[in-house]
Amino acid sequence: MENPLSSEKLTALAARMTALGIVEADLLEKFIRGSGAGGQKINKTSNCVFLKHLPTGVCIKCQMDRSREMNRFLARRELCDQLESIAQGTATAKTQAIEKLRRQKRPRSRNSKTRSVADKRILSRKKSMRRPPAGE
Repeated sequence: MENPLSSEKLTALAARMTALGIVEADLLEKFIRGSGAGGQKINKTSNCVFLKHLPTGVCIKCQMDRSREMNRFLARRELCDQLESIAQGTATAKTQAIEKLRRQKRPRSRNSKTRSVADKRILSRKKSMRRPPAGE
């Protein structure tokens, strides 16, 4: 089986890591058994990559692909994204998506419920005025 990663991608990642000041010696890397769909192949092989950047304490767990090498690459890329967002002071796309879900699942406030009920009553009155008069 050939390596799915091109040498250009690997050199670009290495350049990005050096630009961010990430050294391989600062990374704690473990290979653990994955979980989820995939059956016997997932359950028997340790291809899930756990990556920890020791100076900052940022932890990444990556199991997007079946191959260990691809997961190592993806984990390092995700680590670079995390550290860039920390340096810029912005939230990552992943944390933004989590926050959006949290806001959507949050229960409605009492005022919001009363407003929606009042709007429904107004619409109901409008629609009842559209009906033809009864008795004819």
